[in-house]
Amino acid sequence: MERTLIVLKPDAVARGIVGEVITRFEKAGLKLVGMKMVHPNEEHYYHHYQTIGTLKSRKGDEIFSNTVQSMLEGPVIAAVIEGVDAVETVRKMVGATEPKSSAPGTIRGDFSHMSYARSNEAGRAIANIIHASADKEEADKEVPHWFADNELFQYKTVHEQFTQFS
Repeated sequence: MERTLIVLKPDAVARGIVGEVITRFEKAGLKLVGMKMVHPNEEHYYHHYQTIGTLKSRKGDEIFSNTVQSMLEGPVIAAVIEGVDAVETVRKMVGATEPKSSAPGTIRGDFSHMSYARSNEAGRAIANIIHASADKEEADKEVPHWFADNELFQYKTVHEQFTQFS
């Protein structure tokens, strides 16, 4: 089974939509194998967004700085989700990075409408509810950055108990 990281950002926590977002993944048949509320420091986010994600290298200092500052505004919910093709499935469910461009039915399309232009005018990172690993390689680096092995659990869902995959 494949694992991927999601981080419900401070805007999702402050809006009280964490349960609704997590429920979407569970309803899609994905399994939650780890979850916690944390308030990481700047060093943690530097490693996440630059060492792993290369955001600063790709998008520049201003976007990187705005992103880190927005993440420091409050606690986040970090979770590891497991399933067949979990990374790709979660990315589809999350929607485009710019909420305004996200299709209805996606998490960002349903819970946010911010545009890059508006966030740039405000001098802030785009409020887009959630981070999801971009690909399997990124997920393989992000999961251990956010979770120790003893914080991840193995169990069978009801569906797994009654279904055999070969």
